[in-house]
Amino acid sequence: MNMLKRLLDFQIFPYIGILIVKILSSTYRIRIIDPEIERDVLKRGHIPIYASWHQRFFPGITFFASRKPISIMISQSKDGELISRIVNVLGWHPVRGSSSKGGRQALRKIKKLVHEGYKVGHIVDGPTGPLGVVKPGLLLIAQATGMPIVPVITSAEKKWVFNSWDRFMVPKPFSRVIIRFSDEIRIPKELQWSDFEEKRSSIENTLKKLYIETDATWSNQEEVDRLFNT
Repeated sequence: MNMLKRLLDFQIFPYIGILIVKILSSTYRIRIIDPEIERDVLKRGHIPIYASWHQRFFPGITFFASRKPISIMISQSKDGELISRIVNVLGWHPVRGSSSKGGRQALRKIKKLVHEGYKVGHIVDGPTGPLGVVKPGLLLIAQATGMPIVPVITSAEKKWVFNSWDRFMVPKPFSRVIIRFSDEIRIPKELQWSDFEEKRSSIENTLKKLYIETDATWSNQEEVDRLFNT
């Protein structure tokens, strides 16, 4: 029975999950805002560290699979094992570790991958929240790699919201979806703790403001029509 459950959890369910993600994602009408921010980072030969909330991860799953090679840090929990297998099927490179377990080894692995040309996707408040709280890992990755943080804001016009710690959101079929890049953020390699905390808090406030601003787009029908009809 345990072998069957493990087979279902780690071999069959990931492929079913990916199929659902791909089917749903294929129906979305996506508009990318400020794509030149990402282009400019790449043109300079730098590697973006894409920073997003756990809550808004779903619409970015297949989108960032198109940014391969790309890596992502995933916790060493049982749930993390399932997620790791899912993103691996998509072509992401999962790196196992978090602030609570395996963080140093994961950081070294990500640094190595960045030097090999891998981009980095990072969930700033994962894996257990609180929602919207930027964990130190984001800044540590930027310090270790010397690469810029690029906030990526996703917002959906119509969505399901789940009863989880992060109020996880999945855009409904055929929803209009915004993916917005924001100005890159540089983290100095050496920071005193007070300066580190000030920078972390500043990034957290910036992300919250960006999500609020982007979500507000849906209440302005003229702006929505301009974005999706041009």
